[in-house]
Amino acid sequence: MRRFDALEVIASLTMDLPVVTCAASSRELASIADCPNHLYLLDSMGLAGSVGTGIALADPRLPRVVTIEGDGSLLMNPNVLPTGGYLAPPNLTLVLLDNGVYGATANLPTYTGRVDLGGIAEAAGWTVRRAGTADDLRRALTFSLTVDGPVFLHVLLEVGNATGIPKLLEDPVVLGRRFSDWLAAR
Repeated sequence: MRRFDALEVIASLTMDLPVVTCAASSRELASIADCPNHLYLLDSMGLAGSVGTGIALADPRLPRVVTIEGDGSLLMNPNVLPTGGYLAPPNLTLVLLDNGVYGATANLPTYTGRVDLGGIAEAAGWTVRRAGTADDLRRALTFSLTVDGPVFLHVLLEVGNATGIPKLLEDPVVLGRRFSDWLAAR
């Protein structure tokens, strides 16, 4: 499964939920469904998990906050795993899209070939599910919507970015305001 395929599944199941993402996932998600419930963190690699955790903690009435991280991004800020496990927001799902490489740097390998981020999440107190196909991801994400506590979905992907995806050149302030307005209207 490619990242683009995984993002299509996520977009189809989260139309009424806040979704936080960064880096190439932001561009690809915006090309699939550019929605006000999506917070695209531009030039903020490694921070989507922290922002998503903060949103989930700030409003436990939200049914679920879905955060999308790449393996390279999560490796830049792995502290989100023990923090999320310790604080245990009841409504947080972190989707790790793991293709084993830093896509922005000519596909240099990350450490996920030898470091099990799902195992780290589980040790930190997250409920962990793994997926390798679109159907697996659909089932795991649907499951995560029923769980009380943080859920970590470790999704194994093929290497590579989708081609022909335009850069996301929107003003981050405008994107943030759009997302804030969407949250406030709920």
